[in-house]
Amino acid sequence: MHPPERPTVRVELTIRTALIALGSMASVWLFLQLWQILLVIVVALMLVGMLNPFVERLEQRGAKRGVAVGIIFGAIFAVIGVATALLLPRLVTQLTDLHEHFPEARESLAKRLDGLAVAAPLASWVRTVKTETLQGAAKELGISYAPKVFEVVAYALSAFFLALYVLLDRDRLRGTLFALIPRTFHVRASRVLLSLEQVVGGYMRGQVITSGLMAGFALIVLLVARVPNALAIALYAGLVDVLPYVGALLVCGPAFLAALARGTTTAVIVLVILGAYQEFESRVLVPRIYGKVLKLPAATVMVALLVGGKLLGILGALIALPIAAGIRVVVEEWRVSLPGEEPEDAEVRAKDALAEAAFALRSAGVPAIDAATIAAEITEERKAEEDDEEEAASSKPPSA
Repeated sequence: MHPPERPTVRVELTIRTALIALGSMASVWLFLQLWQILLVIVVALMLVGMLNPFVERLEQRGAKRGVAVGIIFGAIFAVIGVATALLLPRLVTQLTDLHEHFPEARESLAKRLDGLAVAAPLASWVRTVKTETLQGAAKELGISYAPKVFEVVAYALSAFFLALYVLLDRDRLRGTLFALIPRTFHVRASRVLLSLEQVVGGYMRGQVITSGLMAGFALIVLLVARVPNALAIALYAGLVDVLPYVGALLVCGPAFLAALARGTTTAVIVLVILGAYQEFESRVLVPRIYGKVLKLPAATVMVALLVGGKLLGILGALIALPIAAGIRVVVEEWRVSLPGEEPEDAEVRAKDALAEAAFALRSAGVPAIDAATIAAEITEERKAEEDDEEEAASSKPPSA
């Protein structure tokens, strides 16, 4: 008696499945090879979203687009040049002074820490730090990180000039992008681009404002308290202010330690003032400057910062929030229904249908560059109507 035959399982690989698999692997390989270039493009598009409203405002005042872009970038170069000329010599002087008087500053800081019961163990560690040790560490870091610093500067300049070219040639580039998208999706794509500009650009502009205010306020406080190396600490405060939640700790800690050279009372006052300003910034300035532009829960913000910091260090932490907000915008404006979400309500679908019908009527027979402009106009008109409706609803007195 023969044993029963086992059923055979046949796996047939179609040409379409094989092509999809090969395309996916090729895409992953290409991303791994070109991720730095893609990062430059992402940063450039963020800069475009931040600067484009200023360019359009100048256009509304009668300036041609090329002239408007030249004015904006000329102003940026001028500000950077003046700031460098004024601040760099002073910063170098303070760093040199810090190096020359390091032993005295170390001993003064250790004595101040001895006066604090909880900081006594830290005083012993401070006394063990030698100037030669710091010089050696700084030299090693300089040698090992110099190529990376040069590479980062080169990529930053590339992103800056790429943003310049995108702003100058916006209409033709947008037309090229829309030529690759079916006409039935042009209105959706225009909604995504407009929302990305508002969300990411608004976040970038707000971050520049809050960081500048933080650096200016810290500089005033430290100068009034006569804390040594105030400029270096204030610039550091403005840089780390871009990191939500952890930025406050990174600002207050070094400022407190530097202020100990002027006395424990002065250090505590500086710590309290900077801490109070951080609270004022997070509870008053940020809501007014940013509004609810990101619309990200606190947990999502922390996860995005951790992931960005793990993948790309400080740069990853800086761009993590705009990217996370951008992903949310794409999902919302492309009308992607997530598994746990309900479909869009009837009113939203009806407005989408009207916008797409108007676009189909106005863009019939026109090239892609003109179709992209028409889609942008329709999207902006609808956005203006929605803003007017929200303003009318917010100004309406509550019913009894």
